Amino acid sequence: MLGGLSDEHLIDRIAAGDRLALNAFVARYQGRVFRLTRALVGDEQRAEDALQETFVEVWRSASSYRGEGSARAWLYGLARHKSWRTLRRRAGEPVDTDPLEVLGVEAGWSTDRDPEQLTAAAEDHDRVWAAMERLDEGDREVLTLRDLEQLSGDEVAALLGMSLPAMKSRLHRARLRLMAVLVEGGSDVC
Repeated sequence: MLGGLSDEHLIDRIAAGDRLALNAFVARYQGRVFRLTRALVGDEQRAEDALQETFVEVWRSASSYRGEGSARAWLYGLARHKSWRTLRRRAGEPVDTDPLEVLGVEAGWSTDRDPEQLTAAAEDHDRVWAAMERLDEGDREVLTLRDLEQLSGDEVAALLGMSLPAMKSRLHRARLRLMAVLVEGGSDVC
């Protein structure tokens, strides 16, 4: 019944105190938000905590949603905040210092590896997730938001508080680092 409503209508109803709308919104996004919180905190228990806190915050602050961006981006912003709070992480992002050429070679570029082999291996969910867990939080965050949750570049940049070109650079480096971890895994991964 409520599952057919748009995200924005569900949020309006949540703001009006409709618990059934909250349940529908949770059902729609629970898996996605958990994937994001897990990527950010790297631990299933903490991810569960951040997930619960996120939806409690949706209940509390639905009236603050102004519709200026997508409801999904607003939700992921809440999840991101709750994840960082769960980790008690200090403000500031790590600076990318690896030269692109080094990251490219580590990712398997300029080697005798077949790109189709690398792509096929990357499609294996468990192996990719294991590789993702070896990345730092910032890399997992940008990869999850852009590649897994498929937020637009502008939405990801806004969530991360950076310019679109800076987000694209960070995303590119994160993708290279992910491929480097996959390549490093050897023949069982690639």
